[in-house]
Amino acid sequence: MTFIEIKELLINKFGLEIIQGEENSGLQPALIIDQERIAEVCLELRDNENTYFDFLSSISGVDYGIDENKFGAVYHLSSIPYKTQLTLKVFTANNRDENTLPSFPSVSHVWRTADWHEREAYDLVGIFFENHPDLRRILLPDDWEGFPLRKDYKTAEYYKGIKID
Repeated sequence: MTFIEIKELLINKFGLEIIQGEENSGLQPALIIDQERIAEVCLELRDNENTYFDFLSSISGVDYGIDENKFGAVYHLSSIPYKTQLTLKVFTANNRDENTLPSFPSVSHVWRTADWHEREAYDLVGIFFENHPDLRRILLPDDWEGFPLRKDYKTAEYYKGIKID
């Protein structure tokens, strides 16, 4: 299926409001999906016999900066039998309070690989994934403070008595 056919399939299944926009400026076009319904969309794209996106190659957490005050997640899907790729994006506003993390529904029940990708986005950007089975740090120590890929992250001078350069 082409990008346009996939877009039409999603609109027919979920309604026009499911797609909040699209980006065509990069190497691969992306659909911007309603953040609350990303898991439903991913399940449909995996299970639909016309798309069969059976492989989630990555989820990237993104901090769009202090001025935009927006966080996002980018999903790279592949259909191995159909030799097709698709990029989905979701966005949310956030006030950058570490006690109120930006949040998206987990897709770990759709693809098992999402477990690790979502943990990495949580660990480095501070994105919370609702209903994730084991959301905890994956790269940094459990007691690490802050999220190092955030635009406003301030590196501590020391960690457990060791100077950080």
